[in-house]
Amino acid sequence: MRKLSSGSYSTLENAGDDKRRVRFVVALNWILHILPSVAVWGVALNLALRIVIGTPCMLGLVIYTLRRRHLSMFDVIEGFLQSNNNLIPIRYTYSDIKKMTRGFREKLGEGGYGSVYKGKLRSGHDVAVKLLSKPKANGQDFINEVATIGRIHHVNVVKLVGYCAERSKRALVYDFMANGSLDKYIFNRERANSLSWERKYEIAIGVARGIEYLHQGCNIQILHFDIKPHNILLDDNFIPKVSDFGLAKFYSTENNTVTLTAARGTIGYVAPELINRSIGGVSYKADVYSFGMLLMEMAGLKDMVAAEADESTKYFPYWTYDQFNKGKDIEIGDVDEDNGDDEYARKITRKMAIVGLWCIQMSPSDRPSMGEVIKMLEVDGDNLQIPPQQPFQSPQTTNNNAETWGIESTDSIALLGDDASSDE
Repeated sequence: MRKLSSGSYSTLENAGDDKRRVRFVVALNWILHILPSVAVWGVALNLALRIVIGTPCMLGLVIYTLRRRHLSMFDVIEGFLQSNNNLIPIRYTYSDIKKMTRGFREKLGEGGYGSVYKGKLRSGHDVAVKLLSKPKANGQDFINEVATIGRIHHVNVVKLVGYCAERSKRALVYDFMANGSLDKYIFNRERANSLSWERKYEIAIGVARGIEYLHQGCNIQILHFDIKPHNILLDDNFIPKVSDFGLAKFYSTENNTVTLTAARGTIGYVAPELINRSIGGVSYKADVYSFGMLLMEMAGLKDMVAAEADESTKYFPYWTYDQFNKGKDIEIGDVDEDNGDDEYARKITRKMAIVGLWCIQMSPSDRPSMGEVIKMLEVDGDNLQIPPQQPFQSPQTTNNNAETWGIESTDSIALLGDDASSDE
């Protein structure tokens, strides 16, 4: 069993089974990719045989063969589940899902993926049930979730308790996250003030450890491609959990760069190389970029720019550099100076800002790995060097390019408390 790096609190057992699972998922992705073309050629060949040959027995043989090859989405999903039944969590029936949610009584949130309901297992354990509506990419989003977090056990990655797959009825059962998602605390001023700077720092470190585990702690390399505040969930102790693996991709740990057919992520967090391939190869550094944007938002840098009328149109990474170049401290508010929070908050804000700037460097090669990010967050911020200033990709530029490239995005899991339901 492989020894994990510092900050990884759990393991991924049975390396042989995991490698077999990865090979299966890679093959499955290929099958899902060719299914539409098989269907089209099937119609064309069927028509040609009717016109040219006209032999009923030959026509029947060809149609039978094509039907055998053209597996439905449900057959593909079922094949994956049956082949990996010893590697994945508990399989529930749809009847079980209805019982644990008491007939889908308490809705926590909804989005393009479907709806999320609060449930309770027979053991009394609270869960969040994500009831999927329309499948994406021939069910690949469902397979990604089960294949990824179904076997990952880490304190900073959301736990998949079980799943349901009965033809068109599909659901994912997760641990219930009582404190909702991080975005509710970043973008809501009242809630933001309820988080101490010490807790914000602990959340940042926890998220970094979760991502680093995905990149280096498993026997495979898992690239998330959608790190953002909405996909960071907080349990009842405010321990952060990386969630929503609908856009995740699996690669060998030896891969330095990966191949994608389409950009993926969320505007404002997506790495520039996913939009403009001339910037550099796509790798785990794309997640590093997204984490950098998240970190700078946690430090409140967006709010600080918006508060200055003459700077409100400036992209906040440029504003941050301006503050450092002028020798200014990054201003903070809503701290208790009598308790010494002011000095601590300034140090944490400065550290988050500097680490964030390193993470969002335009060139992937200039960004640190998540392991290096953790080290920077753990040292004294006064010892951190500010990275050289360079052009950044603004959300407006990303949005314009996204229309050309066609960014894939995904709704987030809303495994939220009663007062923190998803509003997306």
